[in-house]
Amino acid sequence: MSGSAGRAGAPKPRRRRRHRRDRRLTTVDETSAGGLVLDPEREHAALIGRLDRHGKLLWSLPKGHIEDGETVEQTAVREVREETGISARVLRPLGTIDYWFVAQQRRVHKTVHHFVLEATGGALSDEDVEVTEVAWVPLTEMETTLAYADERKLVRRAGELFAPDELA
Repeated sequence: MSGSAGRAGAPKPRRRRRHRRDRRLTTVDETSAGGLVLDPEREHAALIGRLDRHGKLLWSLPKGHIEDGETVEQTAVREVREETGISARVLRPLGTIDYWFVAQQRRVHKTVHHFVLEATGGALSDEDVEVTEVAWVPLTEMETTLAYADERKLVRRAGELFAPDELA
């Protein structure tokens, strides 16, 4: 006989065992607040830059987690101050963004409440450990500077909320 068929003691084909652990991730909801921080002349907005896992600097609106007992407006003001060094006051709601991501073995549904804020004091600072850079960016450059489409859409919406002489 030729070949291995029919030979005694020939190895049997191995079945692949799938060693899949239960890959179901815990799903959690997170809520944050922040927003579009305008300078008093309403010509620039304060943005934060963070490095992604590939080392690319991504610009976004400042935002962060709500702490116990805070309103979303209070969180927006606090996070703006912590992440940019700028003190600000809320002018009006801008909109809410929600998205999903996976981090630390968890599937996260994040909701971020955004506001239009006006700077009232302080100076730009990137001392927050979560922030790589901070900058005042002309409103005319927001479309090309912001990394995330949903935030670009909010900034366009901000232009619709104010009379032309109020925002540009």
